[in-house]
Amino acid sequence: MSISYWLDHSTNESEKNFDVVVVGGGIAGTSAAFWLKQEDPDCKVAIIEKSEIAGGASGRNAGFVTCGSVEHFNRLVERWGEETAYAIWNFSEVNLELLKKHIIPGSNDLEFDDKGTFSLASTDVEFHELQETASLMEKRGINVEVVQGDQIRKRLGAEGFIGGIKYLSDASVHPLRLTKRIAQLSGAQVFERTEAMRIEEGPDGTRSVLTNRGRFNASVVVLALNGYLPSLDPYFADKVFPTRGQILATEPVERFMEGPCYAHFVLDYFRQLKDGRVLIGGFRQLEKETEVGYSDHTTDKIQVALGEFLEKHFPILKGKKITHRWAGVMGFSVDGQPFVGAKADDQQIFFLGGFTAHGLGLAFNTGKCLVDLMYDRSIPQFLSAKRF
Repeated sequence: MSISYWLDHSTNESEKNFDVVVVGGGIAGTSAAFWLKQEDPDCKVAIIEKSEIAGGASGRNAGFVTCGSVEHFNRLVERWGEETAYAIWNFSEVNLELLKKHIIPGSNDLEFDDKGTFSLASTDVEFHELQETASLMEKRGINVEVVQGDQIRKRLGAEGFIGGIKYLSDASVHPLRLTKRIAQLSGAQVFERTEAMRIEEGPDGTRSVLTNRGRFNASVVVLALNGYLPSLDPYFADKVFPTRGQILATEPVERFMEGPCYAHFVLDYFRQLKDGRVLIGGFRQLEKETEVGYSDHTTDKIQVALGEFLEKHFPILKGKKITHRWAGVMGFSVDGQPFVGAKADDQQIFFLGGFTAHGLGLAFNTGKCLVDLMYDRSIPQFLSAKRF
């Protein structure tokens, strides 16, 4: 992106100097900033965000803090092998434990609930995969429970599912409040409405992030834009793909759902919120081509499908009003796993992203691993961007 004379504040008082500038104020950027300050409390860290903290996917998702990845665990084993698959699962378990240790305590408005989530099957084929998943997990001591159709009706108020499994350690949260709390606890200086336009060499060997509000100079820049990484740097064009997720929410109803749920091979998801509203998202498989890109507008086809799903599976929701419809842009990596690294042509620019619809379940620990990488400590091989 070009910068006009009017936008170039490089020679006036709006030039700012930091040790590290984090570009992106979502769950990834705030997590990276948090761990940077944990590593060195004297480190001068800035977070710059083009809208507001959690203004992107971090404040638009469904609030699932789930273990694992975007696919059923048996498929993770098939793709990566048992040892790596279990390492990926353990990584996400550690993510949740770190949140519970460092972020959740001391706040009573996060709506945090760690009583588990469900994956439900409406076909014998998917239920077989879920049973296989449960068997693989139980072999390693992971807490899961197999549920049948009648239990699903009683515990979730849902019709049309023949079985599923409950992941007993999963959680849910108010995603926007969680991200803002991480930003607050990080101690970083936050600059909202500040859009990064490009990065160039700065004074004395630093890097300079040019924004609509001036230059931000730092020894190190961290790019934490997830799905928006390619919009700032074409280096990421073949590593992460912006993918839209659409959601709707109903008016409040009496509580009937035991916990958040996934369905249709993790493509669709729903939960009941604290105030009784039911939220459902997904169905991007209906318009795969149009759901790739940076638009966060909703579409009629997917919104209709979301509403029909609720009417079909939840008798209690028939005739209830839809109060909210929205969308957000996620970042899907090539292989479904997040990545961290430093640019090969500029070792002062680090990055993390590719959370593939599981940012809340992965980003806090990924931010910690990014700081490990910055301080020359080892990180899990499955997380390294060198795999691309």
